[in-house]
Amino acid sequence: MSKHVVVVLSEPVKGRESEFDDWYENTHIPEVLDTTGWTSGQRFKLTAEKGQKCPLQYLAVYEAEAESGDAVVARLDETRSKRQQSDSFDWKRAGLWVFTETGPKRDRHEN
Repeated sequence: MSKHVVVVLSEPVKGRESEFDDWYENTHIPEVLDTTGWTSGQRFKLTAEKGQKCPLQYLAVYEAEAESGDAVVARLDETRSKRQQSDSFDWKRAGLWVFTETGPKRDRHEN
């Protein structure tokens, strides 16, 4: 099994940010973790930029273990019907990427 990071960039439908935030935090992330077996998930909102402009202001990062990045995506797809979807999520603009670990995680205080 390999360690993977799933990165999702998204936006709410215009005028529905509060509903989007509530659904994502209180429904979507817990359901993704429960149905996929992924190990963690957390959301972030863009607050500063330098260089390339970020296309979307919301980021979700999940950690998963699987044989491959394709297996991570397959697990998400095969469990989709077990999760509530929200029409406050702008599905046309969102994107998902899976990154596979290439080296060990390092901490600041490691020698």
